Amino acid sequence: MEQTLTPSSLPSFCWKTLIRSSRPPFLLLSMVMVLLGTALAYHQGRENAVFVFDGALLAVLLVAALLAHASVNLLNEYHDFKSGLDLLTAKTPFSGGSGALPSNPDMAKWVGVAGWLTLGGSVLLGALLIWLKGWLLLPLGIVGILLVVAYTPLITRWPWLCLIAPGLGFGPVMVLGTYYVWLGELSWLAVLVSLIPFLLVNNLLLLNQFPDQEADKQVGRHNLLLHLGPNAAAGVFVLFYVLAFLLVTALALFSGLPLALLAALLWLPLAFKMVKIVSQHRQNTQKLAPALGMNVIINLLLPLTLALLLVMDLG
Repeated sequence: MEQTLTPSSLPSFCWKTLIRSSRPPFLLLSMVMVLLGTALAYHQGRENAVFVFDGALLAVLLVAALLAHASVNLLNEYHDFKSGLDLLTAKTPFSGGSGALPSNPDMAKWVGVAGWLTLGGSVLLGALLIWLKGWLLLPLGIVGILLVVAYTPLITRWPWLCLIAPGLGFGPVMVLGTYYVWLGELSWLAVLVSLIPFLLVNNLLLLNQFPDQEADKQVGRHNLLLHLGPNAAAGVFVLFYVLAFLLVTALALFSGLPLALLAALLWLPLAFKMVKIVSQHRQNTQKLAPALGMNVIINLLLPLTLALLLVMDLG
């Protein structure tokens, strides 16, 4: 008997593929960036009443960031499937894509469409924020759009740009953009704070490239790992973490921000353990896997810890 697909039965599987392709667990990262920018703006603007909390404005910021993040994920899934990379990578819980399109190849076109639609939604909300808060947001918005559109097809072929592009999007673009929306100005202190997620997120993508290096090479990518080799790339990874924790320490001691920011160093032992694993097992995907998870944890919880400490302002 011929099976009839009803409107209620067809979308369920399609929506599941679209949602998986957006990589929902990783979207938490963009939310943390907005919260960090908001917390810094609150800390800097509350004494002279420059900061006025607006729940609707925070919601717009969060949705705009989530849509931009979902867009780059969806377009990445689409391009990786079309290039054949999805069939070559060794999947881990933290790298190698979602695996949604290899399970449902007919959805490739719609994942690409969804990538452009979510980008369009983010652009519209960005335009609203520019209209409400000022044209100085425009350069950050343009950089963000270029990073989303160009990351997979172009940026992954330029080693040093590929290294810094993820951190640029989540650090300076999201954190500084959020800060400006709340206060209507930028500051060198905000720039320095945004460099912490800049360094962390660069490392998030860099480490995730280690299990994929052979597959990336086959489809023509030329990231820093393939350019310098695993030993030098691991050295860059360690350097970025050292710089991130040094920056947290310097901001707590010398910037006028609360000394309590030093509590964020509680993540240092986990970072040290992760760096040790990377240094010893950078060529062994199976033994490297725990470090991938630790990297995600630090990327989420260190900026979130900073945000909470800024709001609490323990002095």
